[in-house]
Amino acid sequence: MIKEKDSKYISGTYARFPIALVGGKGSLVWDDEGNKYVDMGTGIAVNGLGVADEEWIAAVTAQLSKIQHTSNLYYSEPDAILAEMLCERTGMSKVFFSNSGAEANECAIKTARKWGEINKGGEYTTVITLTDSFHGRTLATLAATGQDVFHKDFLPMPEGFVYAEANNIESVKSLAAQNKCCAIMFECVQGEGGVRPLDYDFVKGLEAVAREYNLLLIADEVQTGNGRTGKLYGYMNYGIKPDIFSTAKGLGGGLPIGATVLGEKVESVLGAGMHGSTFGGNPVCCAGAVNVLSRIDETMLEGVREKSQYIFSELSEAKGVKSVSGMGLMIGIETEKDASAVIAECRERGVLVIKAKNKVRLLPALNIPDELLHRAVEVIKAVCAE
Repeated sequence: MIKEKDSKYISGTYARFPIALVGGKGSLVWDDEGNKYVDMGTGIAVNGLGVADEEWIAAVTAQLSKIQHTSNLYYSEPDAILAEMLCERTGMSKVFFSNSGAEANECAIKTARKWGEINKGGEYTTVITLTDSFHGRTLATLAATGQDVFHKDFLPMPEGFVYAEANNIESVKSLAAQNKCCAIMFECVQGEGGVRPLDYDFVKGLEAVAREYNLLLIADEVQTGNGRTGKLYGYMNYGIKPDIFSTAKGLGGGLPIGATVLGEKVESVLGAGMHGSTFGGNPVCCAGAVNVLSRIDETMLEGVREKSQYIFSELSEAKGVKSVSGMGLMIGIETEKDASAVIAECRERGVLVIKAKNKVRLLPALNIPDELLHRAVEVIKAVCAE
């Protein structure tokens, strides 16, 4: 019934897997036919603490019983607490709250262009991004995305973006020299681009180019943030500090929230009335995010790194596996078999995995129990080996 109604009434923009999930607990989820699965996708890196986490539910429910929405015409305690936590744990200065990663990136782009106008001149509007990047589904963030496949159905794309070759710092330097630029925008691990981490020296090089050409450095932490890579935010693995970073997905623990986090250089660029969001900073979503962020401590991050090491060690030399890439619990598996076939066979055996380009992608909960993680890895190995 669920599938039939979906097909009849919901826009056909999603190629759904043939199951309807109706419940879960932790890293186990189940469908409307009673089948149980180990969840290795977490709603594409959203349910970072698993499904129906009791502490998270309590925090969200407590706020629901107070007030579910205020609008940004008024102050809200959960917003203020979450913004303080984000700034204190990253050394940044201000936060703008929105509803999604795409919106968080839109705000980052708007801030960069306004900063360019103020500090360099009105013509300094171009943002350098990378090939194989992905920054969102709005027109501007699609234009920022360095993959033609996402552009072709929606031409013409908004102007103001140029694409450097990932892990080629000379390409970045060339574009910075040839264009009137205001910023460089990048993902530390290119998720939709195939779960490919950027080289350490390349990211350090981005920082150097930004200094040399007086550009802002923007880290897109929508998927890599909130503990996913084994650090609180992915850029922290590279020893840099961006001027702006965006985050979403895992921040809310399952509720929609985006955040654009602004460093000292840009903290005052946006003034009253220059940007806004009706639902941005929703107190219920912020209450959930406060709970999530308060629990991503060094103990949990160490657990992420240990689980990551286990997955890499088990799969890197496994039969039927060509390569394993990624960072923390954001992992891509290049398989000899077609990735879609591997995903389908894993699902039949009770393990939910997803796809990134030609790879099987793993995005388990940060706190997935070792027993379930080991079970899932054994299934993946068995399917790849056949």
